[in-house]
Amino acid sequence: MSNTRALAAKILARVFHNGSSLSEQLPLTDSSLDPRDRAFVQDLCYGVCRWYYRLEPISRELLKKPFKSKDQDIFALVLIGIYQFAFMRTPPHAAINEAVAAGSALKKSWSKGLLNAVLRRYQREQSAIEGSLQHLPGFRYAHPDWLLERLQNSWPQEWQSICEANNQRAPQTLRVNRLQYSRDQYLTLLENAKIVATSCQWSPVAVRLHHPCDVTLLPGFTTGAVSIQDEAAQLAASQLILVPGLRVLDACAAPGGKTCHLLETEPGLEQVVALDIDAQRIGRIHENIKRLELADRVSVVTGDASKPGAWWDKQAFDRILLDAPCSATGVIRRHPDIKLLRRNQDIDKLAQQQLGILEAMWPLLKPGGIMLYATCSVLAEENEQVLARFLNTYEDAEHDLIVAEWGIGRNIGRTILPGHEGPDGFYYARLSKSKSR
Repeated sequence: MSNTRALAAKILARVFHNGSSLSEQLPLTDSSLDPRDRAFVQDLCYGVCRWYYRLEPISRELLKKPFKSKDQDIFALVLIGIYQFAFMRTPPHAAINEAVAAGSALKKSWSKGLLNAVLRRYQREQSAIEGSLQHLPGFRYAHPDWLLERLQNSWPQEWQSICEANNQRAPQTLRVNRLQYSRDQYLTLLENAKIVATSCQWSPVAVRLHHPCDVTLLPGFTTGAVSIQDEAAQLAASQLILVPGLRVLDACAAPGGKTCHLLETEPGLEQVVALDIDAQRIGRIHENIKRLELADRVSVVTGDASKPGAWWDKQAFDRILLDAPCSATGVIRRHPDIKLLRRNQDIDKLAQQQLGILEAMWPLLKPGGIMLYATCSVLAEENEQVLARFLNTYEDAEHDLIVAEWGIGRNIGRTILPGHEGPDGFYYARLSKSKSR
């Protein structure tokens, strides 16, 4: 199927109806598709998900009744048409005609009249319709109501700026491999390649591109000179206080970015074990450590962090990085389909899972060792509240205060809130284990 809007509609239908993620569905598009068409499909899918909670109420005003499950692709075409009107500045006749053509490409000729009528009405009544919806918080902030409530509870003063940042496009940030280049040296390589970039504020190896580009255009990417990684995620290595000779576990490690950064930061580590439960995502770890020529320095293990008895060799670790499964509410700007895929009830379940993994990992840490708990969530329920429950139970666990200029200090740990041009939303808390007496 070569009709780009029809392709986008099919992908979005799987997100709406099947709960699939864009990261799962977009790679499945026809590999013969022109790169510009592929980029356009991605832009439509990301844009509709980013603004879904503004687009969907508009569609309710325009439609007499909701679409059946089998016609979610036509529903997606309605949202695509509204998105093109409201956010892409597509000429109205083009948005309408292409939506109608996409309905035909989906072999649903009955949809042509409906799409034409609905989108023409939106063209005529756009201001009035949108004005009538302004009283709805979900419409104004383009977030589901349950998430707005949780953000307000966690961040009473900052929740509106969080929502605004979530609705922006994420920057492309690089991590320079200091074993090959300094950041200044790599910035020179980018300048020579006519790629405009600037240094980031908090990570000494982070570079932000002014305009995203294909990784194949980045100097030295294939030989490990640089990796794609947000600045917030790059802060993990420095918080583990690494020195030569340590044995380190990176739990929930896929796709392996932090694993590689540990060895780039401290090449003298005795061993790094990269653990993940997802056998498919384990492949991404292997790809990264091969590209960075670290395969002989990393032991990759497939296993469940909450059940170490099935994979642990009984050799304790000096450091554990626990990048716990979470709601990913700090990276919505990077993965806008999170707004559709997450549910309110997920948060409490995730918090229980996070506590369970913490409790399972703690016996694997040597006395005197350090564990860094990390999530890409900005919700207190998954962050400081989980740590408080853990610290109240384990007497040999101590909260190690993180002193830093980045982020906002919480009663336990520090949270980075997503920023327009700054890092993703992230949370870090450092724990130390009392030495044996």
